[in-house]
Amino acid sequence: MKGLLITLGVLVVLLVAADRVGVLVAEDQVAAQVQQQAGLAGEPSVDITGFPFLTQAVAGRYDDVRISLTADELGQPAGTSAEVSLQGVRLPLSDVVGGRVSRLPVDRVDARASVPFDLLAAQLGGDTTLTREGDGLRITKTVEVLGQTVPLTAAGTVALDGQDLVVTVDSASGAGIDVPQFLLDAAQDLLDFRYPLPALPFGLQLTGLQVTGTGVDVTAGADDVVLQ
Repeated sequence: MKGLLITLGVLVVLLVAADRVGVLVAEDQVAAQVQQQAGLAGEPSVDITGFPFLTQAVAGRYDDVRISLTADELGQPAGTSAEVSLQGVRLPLSDVVGGRVSRLPVDRVDARASVPFDLLAAQLGGDTTLTREGDGLRITKTVEVLGQTVPLTAAGTVALDGQDLVVTVDSASGAGIDVPQFLLDAAQDLLDFRYPLPALPFGLQLTGLQVTGTGVDVTAGADDVVLQ
């Protein structure tokens, strides 16, 4: 009985080791395919969720593959990042073992990209600062209008217009000083701006946005995608 238990224990250890080795190989295959398809500067971090991995490998279908992308990998300014979830990835075990992955059919792709406030503030330049205010933004900036230097604070909303993030100021006031209304009216439009989002891979379509404590998160999705 003792020998049987030892043998079973060794088998369990070997199976777990094989499972972990298998998932690493598959993650490398997916990372290489995603890098090529999306034209990334480097291979992204890939996590095939679910345990055991081997049961998914034998079936040739993975329920949820998560991909983390840094600013460098995306080729975007510092602070930008993205999280991608590939749901229902079909990847035959023979292709994984043989290193012959040429296409990855995926049932659904969901993505969330983060655009930091500093990057958006750079669109207005100067001393611009952006912070979250409810579902919108608080903008603080010194502007030159009608020959006057005016420090302003303003409340703005964020929306999607095609491939652009659009910030529209709803109201403005002097930042710590009284500013005549005619100057506020003239200066308010100077705080409106657009931020063009980069082209999205995998046929992703923008679906929404959310203002966070550090920037704006943009969501996108697509069905029946083939990475090849």
